[in-house]
Parts: sequence; C-alpha cells; structure tokens
Amino acid sequence: MFRHKGKGRTYTHNLKLASILSGVAGVVNITGVLELHTLTTNVTGHFAFFSEELVLKNYRMAFAYLFYILFFLLGAFISSLVMEWVSKYKPQTSYVIPIFIEISIFSAITISTFLVPKEYSGFSMILSSALLFAMGLQNALVTRVSQSVVRTTHLTGLFTDLGIELSQLFFYKDRPARIQLNKSIFLKLAIICCFFLGCIIGGFTYAYFELRTLLFPVGLLFFALWYDRILFRYYYLKRKLRNPH
Repeated sequence: MFRHKGKGRTYTHNLKLASILSGVAGVVNITGVLELHTLTTNVTGHFAFFSEELVLKNYRMAFAYLFYILFFLLGAFISSLVMEWVSKYKPQTSYVIPIFIEISIFSAITISTFLVPKEYSGFSMILSSALLFAMGLQNALVTRVSQSVVRTTHLTGLFTDLGIELSQLFFYKDRPARIQLNKSIFLKLAIICCFFLGCIIGGFTYAYFELRTLLFPVGLLFFALWYDRILFRYYYLKRKLRNPH
C-alpha cells in the first residue's frame, strides 16, 4: 500500500491507500469545523477569507488565514523533504516518519484538551494550524506514494475529474480503455465515499468525545502501518518459500 512504487504499484494499492487516508481526512475535516469552526483539510476557502478580512481591515484575522495557508504548505514541504531524505537510505520506509508526525500531532491535540483551557485566546489558531500542517503532510505523502494518482484531503479536483470521466463513458467503446476508465471512476468514488463516511462518523463521535475524536484517525493510521507491514512480511515469506536458495 505504501511501499510499492513504479511498475510494482497496482490499482489495488492505490484503492487501499485512498480508502483509509481519505477516511482520516474526513474525520479531521468535521472535527475542525465543529470544534474550531475552521476548514482544516484544504486551503481553498482560506484564500477567500484572507481577502475578505483584508478588505475589512481586520488584519489580525487576515494574518490568521495566511498563517493557515502557510502551515498547510509547510506540512507538504516537510513531508516531501523527509521522504526524499529517507529514501536515499531506506526507500521502502520513507513514508513512516511523515505518518508518525501526523499521529503525533493528533495525539498531542487530544492531550492538549486536558492541559490547555479553551479560554486561551490563541488555542484555536494553534490547533487549526497544527491540523492544516498534518493535512498538508498527508496530502504530499499520498501524492508521492501514489505518483499523483490519489488525493485525500479535499474533493474539488476529484469531483471535476469524476465529472469528466463520467462524460467519457458515453464515448469509450474499446474494452481495455473502458475497463481502465471504470477503475478510475471507482477509485474516485471510493475516495469521496470514504471522506464522507469519515465526516459522518467523526460528527457522531464528536458529540460524545469532542477533540478526542482525533484518536480515531490515529487508530486508522496505526492500522495502515500495521497492515502494510503484515502484507510485506507475507509476500516476503511467500517469495522465500518459492525460492529457498
């Protein structure tokens, strides 16, 4: 799911990756909206909010939205930088550090609810920045691992691509091309559905656990790492049994 690259990477790898991590993004999205009243999985809306606050001369809020945009960018930058550096030494595990950083951020936010009073004025801005950093990190990770096939933190481009591909169903007659098109459509639908499912589950969970809802994506990320390692060990042993020498 994470390890395979180039020709060794299959449609199934991307489907598994997309399903789990878009679910993570969905939970983070709804948690950010309900707790912080802020979009925490993409920066498109923040450009509009930044411009609005600038026009209204509310420079403090304008700076806050600019801060959010830069933190998403910083997350993507750090993710790619770490993966590039680690891949020189251990290319098969270059994804591990960004995922552990993401897990650490979600865990720290959960713990912070017990340590920092909500009345603290800068608390909301710090949490929003941290979540945007984590989502920038995840988006860059998924983009690199899937070779730009999968996006998991926002849906605008996905709906655009899905609309284009659905229109192509009326014209593609060649069987191999149609099969490939159907697979691409199904992948995008899987991402959209898992993102929505993450939002719904996160919304119901937030009603009882508030920011501790972020422990759910922590569990999903640990599961993804565990599953990837188990699968790697399985195929390694399978190859070893086939070729004992």
